[in-house]
Amino acid sequence: MVDSIYRTRSLGVAAEGIPDQYADGKAARVWEVYIGSKQSRTDQYRNWIVSLLTERGCKNILDVACGTGVDSIMLLEQGFSVTSTDASDKMLKFALKERWVRRKEEAFDKWVIEEGNWLTLVEDLTNVKGIPNNGFDAVVCLGNSFAHMPDFAGDLSNQKTALKNFMNLVKPGGILVIDHRNYDDILATGLVPAKNVYYNSQHIKSIKCSNLYVNGRPTMVTMDYILEVPELQQEQQTSSTKEQEQSLLTMEHHFRLSYYPHRLQEFKVMLQEIFGKSAQHTIFGDFKPLGKIKAPAYYIHVIQKK
Repeated sequence: MVDSIYRTRSLGVAAEGIPDQYADGKAARVWEVYIGSKQSRTDQYRNWIVSLLTERGCKNILDVACGTGVDSIMLLEQGFSVTSTDASDKMLKFALKERWVRRKEEAFDKWVIEEGNWLTLVEDLTNVKGIPNNGFDAVVCLGNSFAHMPDFAGDLSNQKTALKNFMNLVKPGGILVIDHRNYDDILATGLVPAKNVYYNSQHIKSIKCSNLYVNGRPTMVTMDYILEVPELQQEQQTSSTKEQEQSLLTMEHHFRLSYYPHRLQEFKVMLQEIFGKSAQHTIFGDFKPLGKIKAPAYYIHVIQKK
């Protein structure tokens, strides 16, 4: 009972400092299966981000939450110059493998991949070969990635530090594109949709949701992802534990991740505090103008640096 509710992440995940929730490798192994490969990304998602960046004249892109590299690869294939960072070396190894496999393609040969901590990101990228001197045309942080950062201090100080680093890596006139799930709706209903415009995998069985409040304030949303993944059956045959034997029979794979539940208004105010209230700031709901969709799964913020 305790494990089913209160353990915040899969066993083996590092708990020191800002935790890497992918450190045990469990989520990393099935992540691309959950989100769908780059070929199965919804046309709506791909067309929206490519059109946005093209219309804004963006060429040099920094993906600060590249994970296994799915979005970065998609952008590379669309002709953008991409630098990719992530705090999880377990996730990055998939991106590094893809770069090696496709190294004979010029775009992939020039693809810069670096491990980076959002709280020290400017320093992490200092003197890295291939980084534009005046900043990137766009910094992207998509797939609900920013919500992985917990708010242990209770004042969003780490989140603000990370956003300042993102802003400092954007050139004047460039943009930050950042999103989060519709936590207003998740907190109100206690439910998380298994499929949405971002993720289009046929293997998703369900997502179970637990919401944690501290002194009446929503502080953590824990999601248990249940997938049916026949492709990973062979990998499990080397194990003899009861849990994995059962998983082998059902072909179910489970991993747990925890998020800070950003409410729309709170996130809007935080961005304006960092970029300035006069900064051009547009919000989309599932890639549509805000208000077009009654209860979008995701909110996407596009804010321009003055």
